[in-house]
Amino acid sequence: MTDSVSRETPPLVEKLYPRAAVPLSAYAELLATEGTLRGLIGPREVPRLWDRHLLNCAVLERLIPEEASVADIGTGAGLPGLVLALVRPDLQVALVEPLLRRTTFLEEAVDALGLENATVVRARAEELPRASYDVVTSRAVAPLGKLAGWCLPLCVEGGLMLAMKGESAEEELDGSERELTKLGAELWHIHQLGTDELAHPTTVVSIVAGRAAGGSRRGRSGR
Repeated sequence: MTDSVSRETPPLVEKLYPRAAVPLSAYAELLATEGTLRGLIGPREVPRLWDRHLLNCAVLERLIPEEASVADIGTGAGLPGLVLALVRPDLQVALVEPLLRRTTFLEEAVDALGLENATVVRARAEELPRASYDVVTSRAVAPLGKLAGWCLPLCVEGGLMLAMKGESAEEELDGSERELTKLGAELWHIHQLGTDELAHPTTVVSIVAGRAAGGSRRGRSGR
């Protein structure tokens, strides 16, 4: 029963991402089968793969500039990085993950889905070249202050760090301002994506990377 749920492509997917609907469905099946067998996705998550995972990640693309280079830190089973590569063929996405069993699954998934704009990188964020990406994404990896220390140095000047967060987003942001300032962040916002479309909108903290510390400003925006 759970497998059949994951294989049913919701009408919203056809509406928002018609060109990516077929490969997204194939990815959902991979997550529901091999992903659960290898312990990358919990069995209880399978019935809500579309609602809580795939669509939740897909709307993140609305914050990413065209033809950007993206590093998805701690991508795990490919969320959100692999989803972004599917819905945005113009992006070049590095799926960054240190654990071998996860990178093995990711390599198989990239091959099975025929993705030419996604590369699997087995590494920790600290091991990547600095100032190498236009956008650095993450989902449920670490508290915001610690996460920023990993992600912001990877962004080019003026690049974006996009951290998918839950209800703790505002609290984490409030507690991270000192770290963000030290890291040279220039501007930060909390976004709500998919509020008119998703049952569970996506909360994202976006941070603009600067060159030097100081002069930070704070803002809020909703989408």
